[in-house]
Amino acid sequence: GEGPTRGEGVNGIPSQSDRTDRNNKYQTHMYRTHTCGELRIENAGQTVTLAGWVQKSRKLGGMTFVDLRDRYGITQLVVDAHAAQELQDTASSLGREWVLQVTGQVIERQSKNPKMPTGDIEISLSEIKILNKANTPPFTIEDESDGGEELRAKYRYLDLRRNPLQRALKLRHQVAHEVRNYLDAQGFLEIETPYLIKSTPEGARDFVVPSR
Repeated sequence: GEGPTRGEGVNGIPSQSDRTDRNNKYQTHMYRTHTCGELRIENAGQTVTLAGWVQKSRKLGGMTFVDLRDRYGITQLVVDAHAAQELQDTASSLGREWVLQVTGQVIERQSKNPKMPTGDIEISLSEIKILNKANTPPFTIEDESDGGEELRAKYRYLDLRRNPLQRALKLRHQVAHEVRNYLDAQGFLEIETPYLIKSTPEGARDFVVPSR
């Protein structure tokens, strides 16, 4: 009898060629190809797409430099003086904490930064897509912030973008993950039951278990 045609697979299971086509289509519309802490000098010459927050932006001569940040690190972007005027205008308008998706070529930096894992490269941009604009934050989103504790507590969602808190969240996740893995390996079951009482400052109702 006739075998499956391209993409049909066997017994409803997609063929290898079908899966490859789907993967290629997905990568064509991918939100990003790499994280902001991933690229190295070995990636020079590659065309990449990154996404993240604007850490800072600065002009030097006719060039615009932008530090793009996600939770994995920071990568420097550059728009040179010979780029299209629309691209230069967009780069000049960027503000702190704006959310971008950018595409460009990985090139070797002339002045390397040994303090950054990505300090040997930068991205020469060919496209900037502004995903979301933002008001100037009330304090700097850096390891050593200029915001006091009360101000950072008020804008907790911004404070959580800083590396010290990111590391604390990651450590908490890792500890909980290891504990759950160990208990699971010992045959324990994790069953959620209501708390006797737990106050929530956000205003949600408390769980209360009747005593009789």
